[in-house]
Amino acid sequence: MNILILGYGKMGKTIEKIAINRGHQIIEKVDVDHRDDILSQLSPQNIDVAIEFTQAEAAPTNIRYCLKNNIPVVSGTTGWLKEKPAIEDYCIEQNGTFFYASNFSIGVNIFFKLNEFLAKMMNAYPDYQPSMVEVHHTQKKDAPSGTAITLAEGMLKELSQINDWYLKGEYENLPEQNLPITSKREGDVPGTHVVTYHSEIDDIEIKHTAHGREGFALGAVLVAEWLQNKKGILSMNDFIKF
Repeated sequence: MNILILGYGKMGKTIEKIAINRGHQIIEKVDVDHRDDILSQLSPQNIDVAIEFTQAEAAPTNIRYCLKNNIPVVSGTTGWLKEKPAIEDYCIEQNGTFFYASNFSIGVNIFFKLNEFLAKMMNAYPDYQPSMVEVHHTQKKDAPSGTAITLAEGMLKELSQINDWYLKGEYENLPEQNLPITSKREGDVPGTHVVTYHSEIDDIEIKHTAHGREGFALGAVLVAEWLQNKKGILSMNDFIKF
């Protein structure tokens, strides 16, 4: 499989290593400093899939480039999702292939399902107040993380007493019907997410801790392999069947 890597930071380099170890070829690696020069020289017909981990401000343009040139694109960039509906419309217009996930780790996606299941159980016990803490490396710009937002959306779907989420420290004095998310940026932490239900009697807590970027990168490569000959707008719910 011929892969175009869009975004050659720490994630891009890890994706490259895993893809090569699995027998794939990297056609090109695009970073922010040479993006336009490299893309203008590419032959899209030689690219089987693009894997995109860039910055929020660059993601929509990168994804549109792929869809316009009939390149299936796997995107894991977070912080730009207000523009996602427009990208999905463009994908349909171009009859393209667009796969987005806030987190490609198999373990995290199991955690997503566990989170929804727990929230469904906890809906019968409104005395327990839910909250979330997420911790990432200091280079991560968006807060809360895309993974935290996905977890919050799963909780909102199941908890009738919660109306919305908010970033603690940014918005205060909100009703209890809002889910607080605390974001911390520390060292080189790959990603830790903790969901807690607190009551005066006890706490119930579930936690996912990533030990490195390899799980995210491997998941993205596995999705790229699976994506071959598929069309449309796809997600981890299509890739992983529970």
